[in-house]
Amino acid sequence: MQENKNSELPVIEIKDLSFTYDKEVVLEDINLQVFDKDFLVLIGPNGGGKSTLVKLILGINCTKTGSIKVLNQKLQKSLTKIGYVPQNTNINVDFPIKVIEVVMMGHSSHKSALFGYKKEEIDHAMYILKQVGMEEFANCKIGSLSGGQRQRVMIARALCSNPKILLLDEPTSNIDADGQSRIYELLKELSKRVAIVVISHDLSIILNYATKVAHINKKLLFHDLCTIKKEFNTDDNHICEVELLQMLGKFEC
Repeated sequence: MQENKNSELPVIEIKDLSFTYDKEVVLEDINLQVFDKDFLVLIGPNGGGKSTLVKLILGINCTKTGSIKVLNQKLQKSLTKIGYVPQNTNINVDFPIKVIEVVMMGHSSHKSALFGYKKEEIDHAMYILKQVGMEEFANCKIGSLSGGQRQRVMIARALCSNPKILLLDEPTSNIDADGQSRIYELLKELSKRVAIVVISHDLSIILNYATKVAHINKKLLFHDLCTIKKEFNTDDNHICEVELLQMLGKFEC
């Protein structure tokens, strides 16, 4: 089980969680704590339970065994504090919607554009776009953007309701290397004020951006990367992939 060396309350606390699909065990005895400003990466083989765990945190799947608390509350009372960026955003690039309109869809008030938004809501959406480096594209059609730019817009939409936690499922899939770096640099900066939880298969992300990693293959193995780096006594806080694998144990990504 993850050792808690932090005096503050976790923003996500999972205890003794198990989950089955049609009597097949998908997750077993999961215990995990995520704290404010964590950058946690979930890794593991396809079908190992990563996406299922995220769906449980989002309340998409119902918890049957064990418990999940968000911000020290039952999940149903705190879902509005979670921002989510799915792997497949299902954007119709031919649909004539502007970037600012996509971001406005993230407002927790769930207002319809038919009735308009308040000026402060529009100002807030523009502020979020500025944070993700997309302010100048506010009035562009979403279909005119590159894959990396569209993903930044999706992150802005998730941030529009001022979440305390941002969950992302493979946020850089189908994006070129430069776009991937820009996305993760953005997430690293965002982790200074919100907890980041990312599903990924890319070890370089763990090495360059994450503070913590959880390997999920039915069961969960947790590692604090800051502790790992200290154990290797590296002056520049850098470890290579081989060293990381030695610390995490053998697994498939």
